[in-house]
Amino acid sequence: MPRSLVLCPTRELAAQVAENFDTYTKYSKLTKALLIGGVSFKEQDKLIDRGVDVLIATPGRLLDHVERGKLLLTGVQIMVVDEADRMLDMGFIHDIKKIVGLLPERRQNLMFTATFSNSFRALAKELSERAIEISVTTDGETGANIEHYVHPVDKSRKAELLIELIETEGWSQALVFTRTKHGADRLQKQLDKVGIKAQAIHGNKTQNNRMKALEAFKNNKTKILVATDVAARGIDIKKMSQVINFDVPTVAKDYIHRIGRTGRGGDEGKAITLVSSDEFRLLKDIEKLLNQTLPRVEVAGFEPIEVVPSGDKKKKKNFKDRSAE
Repeated sequence: MPRSLVLCPTRELAAQVAENFDTYTKYSKLTKALLIGGVSFKEQDKLIDRGVDVLIATPGRLLDHVERGKLLLTGVQIMVVDEADRMLDMGFIHDIKKIVGLLPERRQNLMFTATFSNSFRALAKELSERAIEISVTTDGETGANIEHYVHPVDKSRKAELLIELIETEGWSQALVFTRTKHGADRLQKQLDKVGIKAQAIHGNKTQNNRMKALEAFKNNKTKILVATDVAARGIDIKKMSQVINFDVPTVAKDYIHRIGRTGRGGDEGKAITLVSSDEFRLLKDIEKLLNQTLPRVEVAGFEPIEVVPSGDKKKKKNFKDRSAE
């Protein structure tokens, strides 16, 4: 019977937590089971039947095991909810409350998030008798080692500009965020077409494909990883120099999570956002959250016809002529 339960919003994050668990408990006898969708119940049943100390799970798959009669949570002493605000955004609130109802009344609750919301605080108070909030940064704060700027560009030329940036600036790797699954697949094909090795991950991919793509990227076998916000939370990629918002996120706080994939471990990082005129309102929401205006940097040859309103700083980036190379 598990003593601890760790809930994560995505399969990728749950898998990373499980990987970290193995690292931190290398010299202990603690055992764990990873319960996520896209993996056969048979293998997970074997882990549960052996008995584990810690369950690491996504809410849906955890409840699947409970409803199948394979799992009891009456021995859980500690419940951890990772990226709790994302849980709420993804509509997991009812699943979380159902899971809480399966746990002992007396337990320790730990909830982690990079961005706070009123709904998050309300849930924390509901789950705990004397909730204590510990903040290491203010809401909306980003790493001081991350350089932010915006490239204004017409929507129809975003892919062309991204290819120009990759090739001219010599990026060895980049994590590129799109708003939709279809957009991720389309961009990945556009990059492959010009010889830039890219893979896409999103919710419509099988779990096996998602994990293979992520591992290939972490091991430098893939140059560009195109992702929806499934990769924006908690994923740790070493030496990730830049994150590109191909599409401006519709929710401002998602910008914080996306760019948190770069500048990790004290390294320098860049957060580059490609902004078309119809995304200006979304950009302003981000700037309001950050309490700063992001510099607009026009790229020579890609100046937008439909202008993005200027920020405090405006400059033009010129790339060298590669035609003679």
